[in-house]
Amino acid sequence: MSVSRFYQSQPLTVDTCLHLDDKAAHHLAHVLRAKVGDRVILFNGAGGEYLAEISQIVKKGVEVRVLSFTAREVESPVAIHLAQGIARGEKMDFIIQKAVELGVKKITPLLTARCNVRLSAEHTQKRLLHWQSIAQSACEQSGRNYVPVIHPPMLLKDWLTKSQADLSFVLSPHVVDKFPAEDAASIKTVQILIGPEGGLDNQEVSDACARGFLPLTLGPRILRTETATIAALAALQYRYGDLT
Repeated sequence: MSVSRFYQSQPLTVDTCLHLDDKAAHHLAHVLRAKVGDRVILFNGAGGEYLAEISQIVKKGVEVRVLSFTAREVESPVAIHLAQGIARGEKMDFIIQKAVELGVKKITPLLTARCNVRLSAEHTQKRLLHWQSIAQSACEQSGRNYVPVIHPPMLLKDWLTKSQADLSFVLSPHVVDKFPAEDAASIKTVQILIGPEGGLDNQEVSDACARGFLPLTLGPRILRTETATIAALAALQYRYGDLT
């Protein structure tokens, strides 16, 4: 039987007891119907994971005792930064979930010319917390012990002035360029810019290329933004990472 994994934003130390946060406690007690003595795996984003045993289940929460630590990691050898034009509604949630499963290190939501999402300061903070929660859950599911950084949304033009990596790609269906012939082992950081529904406009692609981005196509078919993101990240992990 598989052992459930939970992210906890608190210090974890072997041979100590702690109370799980409300989200993990509710899932264990009311969804999984866990019992005292059942074991779980905990991680806090600082590296490695901890085996713990449930010592108490009460109305106020779940207490566990941390048994051991394992320095287990499944991180990719290439640090991928996804710069994603904000998609509408659940599409963006889906993109973040799958990007985390595919091993990205950073995600920056971008406001672009064809982005139909407008965020107030209050809404921006709420969406950022929501996306971070999705990233944490995706780490729980995929076995990752480091939670990717999700930056606050920003304008594409502002992001371009700050972006930096060994290789930078901008996705465009109107080019024939594919991955360059550099030695994959020498590439440690990669960033990829992907537009929202409708893609990036010609000026945005030109601006990215002027900043050293390489135009990249995923083939002759036009892909939805969420499909394009999954395909691009899988291709990058196959070319430069650990997807074999």
